[in-house]
Amino acid sequence: QVVLVESGGGLVQSGGSLRLSCAASGLVFDIYGMAWYRQAPGESRELVSAINVGGTKNVTADSVKGRFTISRDDAKNTVYLQMSDLKPEDTAVYYCNAGTYFSGDYKPRMYWGQGIQVTVSS
Repeated sequence: QVVLVESGGGLVQSGGSLRLSCAASGLVFDIYGMAWYRQAPGESRELVSAINVGGTKNVTADSVKGRFTISRDDAKNTVYLQMSDLKPEDTAVYYCNAGTYFSGDYKPRMYWGQGIQVTVSS
């Protein structure tokens, strides 16, 4: 059974930082691309950032480029999202996903975490 568990969310003031972690089990972690998505109330789920197998390439949404950094530690079966200079518009539930990363394009698969709330106050 594949399980993805996010942690590190919470309430932070505008301009602050958080680091999200997603620990994976039940899959061969190092053969999957990994990604972070987010969904704000009343909005569709959107891709925030994705990273390839090996962690050498990534794609990041324009709205967070320069502020958010994705990384992975295959020894720990964990993917991270370092978020800096947070803004109120970053408020959302953040989800990690295991999928396929190829040529700068990420395709999510059916493996999702339960989501974690990030709230940025102004």
